[in-house]
Amino acid sequence: MLRDRYEPVDLFALVPQLDLEFEPRLAQLDQLLDDDQIFARVRDDLGRRYPLTRVHGRRSTPVEVILRMLVVMRLYGWSFQKTEYFVNDSLVLRQFCRVYLERVPDDTTLIRWAKLVGPETLQKLNDRAVELARGRKVTRGRKLRVDTTAVETEIHYPTDSGLIGDGVRVVSRLLRRAKAVLGEAASRLGGAFRSRVRTVRKLAQQLHRIARRKGEQGREALKAAYTKLIETAERTGAQARRVLEALKRSGAKGAEHLAGRVGEFLPRLTQGIEQARRRVLQGESVPAQDKLLSLFEPHTQIIPRFKAGKPVEFGRKIRLDEVEGGIISGYSILEQGGGQDQPYLKDSLAAHRRHFGRAPDLLAADRGMSSAENEELAVQAGVKSVALPRVGQATAERKELEKGRRFRRGYRFRAGIEGRIHSLRRDFGLKRCRYHGSSGMGRWVGWGIVTHNLVKIAEAGAAR
Repeated sequence: MLRDRYEPVDLFALVPQLDLEFEPRLAQLDQLLDDDQIFARVRDDLGRRYPLTRVHGRRSTPVEVILRMLVVMRLYGWSFQKTEYFVNDSLVLRQFCRVYLERVPDDTTLIRWAKLVGPETLQKLNDRAVELARGRKVTRGRKLRVDTTAVETEIHYPTDSGLIGDGVRVVSRLLRRAKAVLGEAASRLGGAFRSRVRTVRKLAQQLHRIARRKGEQGREALKAAYTKLIETAERTGAQARRVLEALKRSGAKGAEHLAGRVGEFLPRLTQGIEQARRRVLQGESVPAQDKLLSLFEPHTQIIPRFKAGKPVEFGRKIRLDEVEGGIISGYSILEQGGGQDQPYLKDSLAAHRRHFGRAPDLLAADRGMSSAENEELAVQAGVKSVALPRVGQATAERKELEKGRRFRRGYRFRAGIEGRIHSLRRDFGLKRCRYHGSSGMGRWVGWGIVTHNLVKIAEAGAAR
């Protein structure tokens, strides 16, 4: 049964000798998390764990405790395990998370509950945080600056041999489990459970040595080794298809779940094989949007960054809208990793109007979002000052405009979002996503931005 909160206990009053209290920022954050709308949205998601979670079963970890521990986790950059340890060890954090003298939920419990709070809910939580910022006069939405950044996924550097090796290893492991599930029926499948992991590992080691060779002879040796690797992976794929059919026919316990796992990874192995064949054996150039970069994070995209020492990143591109006061008023995980950013400005202006009821007085962005269409769009939306530097050859009139005091002041305001992005990446985890899947990316980015906004509101309150 879903429980809202524990019976309140003032831990600070129990040990007056220690003179414990919240630091000013934590005290303000404690008040913000008492907001009924934030609590209700999280409770709605947690209540969908099972059909009767709200009314039946063993009493759960309270919603209030889960919400506050997830915020504390992103506030201090801890893992689930460290969050459990430090909350359990600190009277201040026990009071803040409203655990009091009860048992702190362990990391596995917290993980299960955290998965239930979806990306859509976190968007709504951020909308509520922007409302709180407006209500407390942290921001008025007079200025808007927009930029994009990349959040990396938790993958190793993608190579064709690595992708095939991961596929063979994972599928072979699933075949080993399937053999145990199928029992006597497994004997009728002959060599369908043979593991080829050692063969693939040896071939991968050969590829690393061959790749150092130069000239035509080296290229031919590389193709020959890749041919063997692809043939080995295809045999593993053929075995998996036979076992998958047997699992679908079987009524054994766990067969359906295992069939789902094999059905999930087998197409990715097949795609990795086809990708290696086209790129290495046939010499084709596979478009970036058609490439599979990871067996475990298939939503990962190639994001050109053109930075020194890091020309590309592997992850997802996100759009950030920041208003004065350091509040991220809107964000979105973009469908396309490459390309220009001009199409996303329209969404930023629409989100700003939804939050503040009007267009900003000042709009600033970098050259990636600059275009004549976007300037016209901003003017029509009611923006008074637009600081979008022209791309390419500018006319004398345009050069004079960009040298003007008003434009330069607006563009200096734009530079501040670079520092905001750095803070989000360094302090709130937006450098690298630790959750899995596209939904996990949405939850990871969402919690980071919601926590950041609540902290900015808390800091403004503490400063007063």
